[in-house]
Amino acid sequence: MSVLAKLDTSPKALVKFVPPPFGGLARTALDHMRQGRFQRSMSLMVAATSAVSGLEVGYEHYRGSYSNPVMYTPVILSGVLTVAGAAAFFSRRAAETWMRWTSWITLVDGLVGFGFHIRGIKRKPGGWRMPMTNIVMGPPLFAPLLFGTSAYLGVLASYLQREEDSAAGSKLLDAKALGMELTGRDDWRDDIRVGRFQKHFCVVVAAYTVCVGAESFYSHYKNNFQYKIQWSPILLTPLLSGAALGALKSERVANTLLPAASVLAMIDGVVGTYFHVRGILKKPGGRKKPLYNTLYGPPIFAPMLFAAAGMLGMMAYLVRRERTR
Repeated sequence: MSVLAKLDTSPKALVKFVPPPFGGLARTALDHMRQGRFQRSMSLMVAATSAVSGLEVGYEHYRGSYSNPVMYTPVILSGVLTVAGAAAFFSRRAAETWMRWTSWITLVDGLVGFGFHIRGIKRKPGGWRMPMTNIVMGPPLFAPLLFGTSAYLGVLASYLQREEDSAAGSKLLDAKALGMELTGRDDWRDDIRVGRFQKHFCVVVAAYTVCVGAESFYSHYKNNFQYKIQWSPILLTPLLSGAALGALKSERVANTLLPAASVLAMIDGVVGTYFHVRGILKKPGGRKKPLYNTLYGPPIFAPMLFAAAGMLGMMAYLVRRERTR
């Protein structure tokens, strides 16, 4: 057996290498994640990602002059979800009611938007008979689905336990869920409450990464891949999505290839953000016309979507796997 095969790369093993000043904090954070006790942290993530998504969709729809009233709905819902996520940080009740239902409504809105974007492409000259041209030049096909990511995290967060809940309570819930499994009464919400949703999370990571990769491809295709760095998200997409799908069958893949690919995706997202900001500053007027150049330059938040794919992959790596059904 090779040295690599013997190497323990599970989250519990790797957290031991965190330097002493941060080791205790890292172990506590990992325990919270693996027991499903990170509702407040996840709620803050929902608020932050929803705010960024709202800004992105806001100026994208501004380019389309808000020609259809339905274009206002994601902007409004992102604002509501941002506030709901912030409220959920302070209140368990807000997490289990306001954030949960706002998240479900936002997910539905993303699906509706996906339908409108499909229709928008169909209405362009040639419609779906010229798919490459019209997907590149029409409304971004997968953007509404990516907009729903914050809402998906909001749904998950609404079923999690809070950080201040006791570890003993988590173990009791875990035992209860196991008993329900043995009696044939399965409830997916119980798995979420105790941090056991790695496989289902990996499916979401794979699908999300493919959508972001496709968006990156036709966005960079517009300027004929002028810079070689523009190929990086395209090349990393099959790596991360493949790692996520491989993690469904193999816990070894979940503990090795998935975190490695996720870290690369996060780094690529940060690098991409730098290049997009540089592209905006290089436009005529530069810093003197920040609003105009942000609206009509390279999409400033787009690379963050790829970094988010890596972040989701890391979260999938850190949580526990579902029980054997």
